[in-house]
Amino acid sequence: MDGHRTAERRSLAYHQAIAARLQSDPALVDRARARVESWRGTDTHPRWVEAWLALLDRPLSELCRALVDPGEQMIALRQMTPFAGALDPRARWALWSQVR
Repeated sequence: MDGHRTAERRSLAYHQAIAARLQSDPALVDRARARVESWRGTDTHPRWVEAWLALLDRPLSELCRALVDPGEQMIALRQMTPFAGALDPRARWALWSQVR
């Protein structure tokens, strides 16, 4: 079992759930933006901060498509998501257990 690939699949599944939730709770974008802004002046590379802010400024439909994009850039961005904690722990663990 390749742990790295499993982590990528779980991250993608998590962001699919976030994209679905954004349709009914667009305020998640504001919370994510606030989290990204809090990364400024920390060890987080400015490139990641700017990339996430650019995504979060897109129209909701474009943001949702980007969150589930299987490309290398989004794989990298999903590794440090501002949407951490957007799903309650039980929902997250249920999702994690389904994705192997």
